[in-house]
Amino acid sequence: QVQLVESGGGLVQAGGSLRLSCVASGSIFSINTMSWYRQTPGKQRECVATITTTGNTNYADSVKGRFTISRDNAKNTVYLQMNSLKPEDTAVYYCNAVIITPGRLWGDPYWGQGTQVTVSS
Repeated sequence: QVQLVESGGGLVQAGGSLRLSCVASGSIFSINTMSWYRQTPGKQRECVATITTTGNTNYADSVKGRFTISRDNAKNTVYLQMNSLKPEDTAVYYCNAVIITPGRLWGDPYWGQGTQVTVSS
């Protein structure tokens, strides 16, 4: 059983900052790519940022230069530092990780429950 638990969401004014955290726990052999997605009502979930095991990162154009993804492999944790927040960043943010569990030859995607980020104008 694997769980991803996000924290750090909340209400912030435009121009402010938030830091999201996501901890993976359970029967984990290794964690590959970790990502943050976001979703607003009526829209598809979009990938905001991705980080590989070696620290290579990729960002959606809409957040480049404002968001930073990082990870602590020893703690099975991924972070999303969000600066210069805009009202259009308002969404539910989800953590995603590709995790290899004992006995499996490849990784499976796991999702957190989501954390609400609201940016007021």
